[in-house]
Amino acid sequence: MSRAHRSMAWGVAAVLACLGLVARGADHYAAARERMVVEDIARGGVVDPRVLASMRATPRHEFVPPQQRPLAYFDMGLPIGSSQTISGPFVVAFMTEKLDPKPTDRVLEIGTGSGYQAAVLSPLVKTVFSIEIEEDLGRRAARTLARLGYKNVVTRIGDGFLGWPEEAPFDKIIVTCSPEAVPKPLEEQLAEGGRLIIPVGERYEQSLVLLTKREGKLTRESLVPSLFVPMTGEAETKRQVKPDGTAPQIRNGGFEETVEGGTLPDVWYYGRQAAVPECDDAREGRRVLRLENAEAGRPAQIFQGFPVDGRRVSRLEVALDIRGEMLRPGRSVDEVPAVWIQFFDGSRMRTTRARFGGWLGTFEWRRVDHEFVVPLWATEAIIQLGLIGGTGRLEADTFRLRAIPRAESAEKPDTHGPDEAR
Repeated sequence: MSRAHRSMAWGVAAVLACLGLVARGADHYAAARERMVVEDIARGGVVDPRVLASMRATPRHEFVPPQQRPLAYFDMGLPIGSSQTISGPFVVAFMTEKLDPKPTDRVLEIGTGSGYQAAVLSPLVKTVFSIEIEEDLGRRAARTLARLGYKNVVTRIGDGFLGWPEEAPFDKIIVTCSPEAVPKPLEEQLAEGGRLIIPVGERYEQSLVLLTKREGKLTRESLVPSLFVPMTGEAETKRQVKPDGTAPQIRNGGFEETVEGGTLPDVWYYGRQAAVPECDDAREGRRVLRLENAEAGRPAQIFQGFPVDGRRVSRLEVALDIRGEMLRPGRSVDEVPAVWIQFFDGSRMRTTRARFGGWLGTFEWRRVDHEFVVPLWATEAIIQLGLIGGTGRLEADTFRLRAIPRAESAEKPDTHGPDEAR
């Protein structure tokens, strides 16, 4: 075994040893964690063995409310109360890997209240200084971290965008809630040579960016589109662009705009096995969205979030052009190419999902559309397009969404089944 391989093996062993006590106390979740790491994280592109080991050992179910624990090891954000969510496992692993954590690092972690990101970082670095923005959630996270034995995590509650001046400078800073721009205090508290990873942008048009400080100046690298919950406090209230739930719409529905230097569509986020190649017979412009999967159960999908005011909007009409090649179901009846939409209320505790699609076989371009009923309590939604575990190739273009006001719809009954494409 080479010196590099011995060093890597030692690093992984150290992570597992560090978290051994936690893992032994949650063995009945071990299989779920292993599936999460293999299917959702490693296949999504995370390769750092220390990060994978930490994700494999960290008990995510301990950081979500009891009623959410059955979903703890699926790659999805989950509500944790106070209008906040815990990030999906892949996002946590991706951000952790991009941070490039070292055993000597002092890391500032700014979260929304779960404590999970701090727990994942704990065995990878020297000290984690964790700021949670919601008092009740922050106190609960601190108790959970202490109970599980994360002794190198120091917690406090407050406006994370102000940083932690008395403990600065920090070798790394990681932020899991979204401001409109990078807060100045965080730039100033980053050490020379340090890394800062943070989602920035408008409420529903965010980009995950990586900042590196060299000779006192920050270089910026855009990573991927993202969607994180907002921070509370002054930085959030001073947003220049406010969400308008009365006029929801899909952005970049023709997939012409791409992420800088990449092959993924801009605005759409968390794309898996997705690309936007140029196509001679595109239905609009020059590009189409292409989703391909050869292994049943593996995700191939994209997402987009938007505000929607259920008091003003009764229905959402979704329409798009699709083309299929050898489309087959995955491991269950729900693993078929489709469009899903999930609605949330203002506290992100009440939610409901619906879908249409179930497209199978091989077919040329065709237009499909459907109307989704908007709950009165809805304030935002996330739409998902993908193979959803199915196999084959699905291409899409001209994705459109039209809001139907309550007065216009007159509350007409829903005559279309959940999987019917008109």
